[in-house]
Amino acid sequence: MKKSLLSLVMLALGHQTFAQTIAQVRNLGIGQTVTVTGVVTNGSELGPIRYLQDGTAGIACYGSNLNTVQKGDSITATGVLFEFSGLLELSPTNTFTNHGQAVIQPSPLVIPIPNAGENLEGQLIRLDNVNFVQTGNFASGNSTVQVFDGSNTFDVRINGTTNIDGTAIPTGPISIIGLLGQFNANYQLIPRSTQDIFTYVAPAREINIKIDGNDVLTGDTYVVGTASTTTITIENYGVQNLTVSGATLSGANAADFSCNANVIVGGTSSQNITLNFTPGGTGSRLATLAIANDDDDENPYIINLYGIGINNLATEPVNPESNSINFSVTTPYKIVGEFTPTGAEKYLVLWKEGDASTPIQGYPLDGTTYKRGDVIGNAKVAYVGPGTSITPRHVVANTSYVFAVFAFNGPDGFQNYDQTIPATAQWETPGSQIGTYYNGINSGSSTFLSDLSALINPHTSITYYNYLTTMMNQYEVRDTTNGQSYVECVYSGERKVFNDPFSWTAVGYSREHTYSHSWMPTFPCDSPEKPEYNDQHNLWPTNLQQANTPRSNLPLMDIDGNVVFTYLGGRVGYSGNQLVYEPRPEQKGNAARSIFYMATCYNGQSGNTWELPANQSQESLKTWHFADAPDNYEIARHEYVATLQGNRNPFIDSAYFACHINFSNMSYLFCDMGLTEKLDQNFSVFPVPASQTLYAQVNGLEITGYEIYDIQGRQVSSNNQIKVPVLAVPISEFKPGVYFISVTTPYGQTKREFVIE
Repeated sequence: MKKSLLSLVMLALGHQTFAQTIAQVRNLGIGQTVTVTGVVTNGSELGPIRYLQDGTAGIACYGSNLNTVQKGDSITATGVLFEFSGLLELSPTNTFTNHGQAVIQPSPLVIPIPNAGENLEGQLIRLDNVNFVQTGNFASGNSTVQVFDGSNTFDVRINGTTNIDGTAIPTGPISIIGLLGQFNANYQLIPRSTQDIFTYVAPAREINIKIDGNDVLTGDTYVVGTASTTTITIENYGVQNLTVSGATLSGANAADFSCNANVIVGGTSSQNITLNFTPGGTGSRLATLAIANDDDDENPYIINLYGIGINNLATEPVNPESNSINFSVTTPYKIVGEFTPTGAEKYLVLWKEGDASTPIQGYPLDGTTYKRGDVIGNAKVAYVGPGTSITPRHVVANTSYVFAVFAFNGPDGFQNYDQTIPATAQWETPGSQIGTYYNGINSGSSTFLSDLSALINPHTSITYYNYLTTMMNQYEVRDTTNGQSYVECVYSGERKVFNDPFSWTAVGYSREHTYSHSWMPTFPCDSPEKPEYNDQHNLWPTNLQQANTPRSNLPLMDIDGNVVFTYLGGRVGYSGNQLVYEPRPEQKGNAARSIFYMATCYNGQSGNTWELPANQSQESLKTWHFADAPDNYEIARHEYVATLQGNRNPFIDSAYFACHINFSNMSYLFCDMGLTEKLDQNFSVFPVPASQTLYAQVNGLEITGYEIYDIQGRQVSSNNQIKVPVLAVPISEFKPGVYFISVTTPYGQTKREFVIE
């Protein structure tokens, strides 16, 4: 049976040209918009998803607009890369062009169960000589069963929309064809109809090759490394003798290799042959081994060989040009950059916070394998792989970043890095994207509260149970060393290793409602889920037993009496005579703003008043709110949630909005904070210290002018003909030292000191 990756040739689509292969796209960062062309391998029997495959790889495309696409159609699809429970998708698939039925249709790749992994995800595969573990009938509706090959089991997902639903489960050895999908940690085979499941018939001859005990599919690459001899096991899955009549070596360094492959392999048996390697030079030594045999459809059997030369390193690569990095996406929470490839096998991207005045120091060491999050010099690894895209995780707002791209060749342990001048770039993320969102909102009006509520509600409701994919995978995850990631408990500051797929139960984490679920007038509102239960502005990751449960629905306040429980930065104790929970300092302002948002957003809905519980002091929350202003992480997170829900948290955008609301009874409040104090509380400048560009904002207010003075009181810059929510002033020509900036708003002026390094 055909199992060659090479047999899935670039599909004859005639007039089509490929901007990017599916294999290239699979190496790009999540969230990028991409365009691919390939042949569709399923129809409407699997619902609104279509699996697309070209000669390099496969990928899933999701979208209701694909309902007219049929199996066998050649399409060009454009969509956003998204990972749903481990499965890489174009979701949504924004647009597509249907070119009609493809001339050449993909054949299922015949593989053993252990080979069903990430490199084949999205492709049409076939398992032979397996048995169903279960008996009887397939369950009605969506279900999962298993097949067994004598040593390994594998999940088979039966979609309730197929004609397999409810039919009898075949007994005895079978062959099964399907799409290779993934759900969380488990890969799964998804058959399309009853025709994909049929009685297994043993072939006359069927070649399979193992090296080091692992299957090597025809067309695969095997890393010889520096080994002088390698044992190749030729297996025959058929019932008749398999004749192996020789081996041919070709390619740039074929003379470095030799192999005698003249053997007869009996039915259902195996024979060993030897591959010899004597490098004739330095660097990568590449060749192709073609094993001639009388298998009907795998003659010759192709193995690409990767040997390492006498210097124990791969061939020296070439770094991308130093100015070749361009950035296509920049938001307060995300950066996407691309660089020009140089023909190297892979690239390593470093990044650090800061600007070009403190460049990246250090470089990767030859023969060393690095993973995302590893530290090199004063920077961290953002990406390692064949792709030419940069998408670092956990970008925050109002921040400069420096990047460096190093090329390398070679497998683990034999990497050769170009340690000369790498491609470099500096890029800055913007701050709050308020724009005209609050136009028409007047904090001096008695209708301020109702106007604000109407502005932020209704909005798009994202289910509570999708928090894992919407927030955890896409934003909360942070990189650490050795390719690991972590998430942070917002109450305690604990860092928990994030393994994808992430299991709440396994790691003991939960999504905390900062405005407690039991406080909500609509409690219980989780079945069915109501928007207030799902609201992402109010959900944060927490340790279930050490933070979420101790907090429960206790009021959030500073402890001034006995402490009864402590876990890292979070603690339970007494404020006066009542039991309260005090989160770590970094989360106090964030928590207050979550509570203010919820009370404001849902106040008046269905006739309910969302006042705070009697034991929750609004004064404590307002103190936290003003003392712990939104940092760049909170701003970035807020902007990301705003893209999901389509609404904003006003109290992150404007601190003084909280002055005008009495959260104890949800009524308009004449703010007793003086105007000058309000302006000062809301005025921020960043970064501190500054070097290239100084940013300034007075949350929620338009800046109409500014003046900058040095320490001697001399004016060095000014502009009173502007109208901007965030001020950006070039300062690279200023001498280092202490300066003062004064900004003008419709409500008056405010001033702040800053430093230029």
